Amino acid sequence: MEPAYRGLGRCACAFWLAVAFDIFGLLILLLGVFADVFFYDFLIYAGAIIIFLSLIWWVFWYTGNIEVPPAELEDDVGLLKKDKGGSGGIGGAVRRLSSRVSSGIRSSLRRNGGPPRVGSSAHARVARQPENLPVALATMTPREDTPHTVSAAVDCDVAMPHTTTETSPT
Repeated sequence: MEPAYRGLGRCACAFWLAVAFDIFGLLILLLGVFADVFFYDFLIYAGAIIIFLSLIWWVFWYTGNIEVPPAELEDDVGLLKKDKGGSGGIGGAVRRLSSRVSSGIRSSLRRNGGPPRVGSSAHARVARQPENLPVALATMTPREDTPHTVSAAVDCDVAMPHTTTETSPT
């Protein structure tokens, strides 16, 4: 048997927190309005923010006290209505078809060892590049007027301008 909630409902803690935030925020706001202090604007804004934050507790209290009859929870939590014939009609046919398709998919995944992994699929093995590529480099003496070329094993020449490196004494 469910306990009978009277007055504040199930979420009395959220209710009292909301009331406390409202009272505290109102006191700070009124202190900022009527007190003769140089930081009155801070008190006014802080009181308004605290009152705004009390809305969170009011929403918690309100939503915590919403009562939904089990008849309306049918599809939300997996309960089926027995009075409307859950296994007949178009809804029942769709439900049976859906359960057959999902159980078929589940059984095929179990049979095949689960969904394919990214690292072990065939297209990932084909797309993998070799780690070390052979590169042939030639040693040349630099000239001031001609650009340097580097020949790779794939027969492409890349022209590189001559650069000098300056080092600073340490």
